[in-house]
Amino acid sequence: MAQLAEEYQRTLVTGGTGLVGSAIKDVLIDRLVNLANWRFLSSKDGDLSDPQAVDKIFSDFKPTRVIHLAAMVGGLFHNMANNLDFFRTNIAINDNVLRASYETGVKKVVSCLSTCIFPDVVQYPITETMIHQGEPHSSNFGYSYAKRMIDVQNRAIFEKYGFKYTSVIPCNVYGPNDNYHLQKSHVIPGLIHKFFLAKQKNEEAVVMGSGAPLRQFIFSKDLAKLFLWVLDNYDEVSPIILSVDEEHEVSIKTVAELIAKTLGIEQELVFDIDAADGQYKKTASNAKLRSLLPGFQFTPIEDGIKESVEWFMKNYDTARK
Repeated sequence: MAQLAEEYQRTLVTGGTGLVGSAIKDVLIDRLVNLANWRFLSSKDGDLSDPQAVDKIFSDFKPTRVIHLAAMVGGLFHNMANNLDFFRTNIAINDNVLRASYETGVKKVVSCLSTCIFPDVVQYPITETMIHQGEPHSSNFGYSYAKRMIDVQNRAIFEKYGFKYTSVIPCNVYGPNDNYHLQKSHVIPGLIHKFFLAKQKNEEAVVMGSGAPLRQFIFSKDLAKLFLWVLDNYDEVSPIILSVDEEHEVSIKTVAELIAKTLGIEQELVFDIDAADGQYKKTASNAKLRSLLPGFQFTPIEDGIKESVEWFMKNYDTARK
């Protein structure tokens, strides 16, 4: 019976070729899972902000489960310049995916949020109950409010249809297959690309900002394993934070130094203190996760950055940049 049940589980992964989607696929392959009933969507499969395109995807594949990763994303400076676009595009994507899911009877949807959605002024550590208790940081309020609405929509869907769609809130994610665009990427892939070029050109390695802000970083393969655990085992509508422990929070300066060391950059890093730092910290508590999955082992950031840098160098010609 278990084999029969698995046969009829058809799982759709939006954003399936990105950082987290690629990691989920790699974890499934490592576990020798038959991928015949999994579909990993890329942007080439349809514009998820277009309701007709989303309806066609759901009609063709007929998923029973959805991992919703797709979003318009970017780093600090891209967010600051495009809050309206981030809000409108992500609202449309999320509404289309969730609407198509409940209209076609999808039983489980796990959507991806972000710790940046939490209030700017808050008592640390952040917990799942604090999402709507204040305004997010002004630098990325468009993206943050759009992501918050997934939680609101999940609750409304449960109230009307009884489906337990949920969401996860990862801390900053990094790893192979990231977006390494110099202006639109997040901090780790952006620094990897920038430092790689600086070494090639024998130039200074420059970090935007002071390097003082603190962040928790989760390796993409760790997040992939936790996503699959949530899909199979977590039965609540309320979100769950997927983050490394609080004591593993590190400064941007430390991250930059680890990347430079892995690339073999020996000269002292330069910090452009005239550039914006963004939110100083957003420490998240993973107490809920630890209570449900106490033995999970996270990849040390030193090891994760080493693997990420090595992947970028090996795949430089084809990496997203």
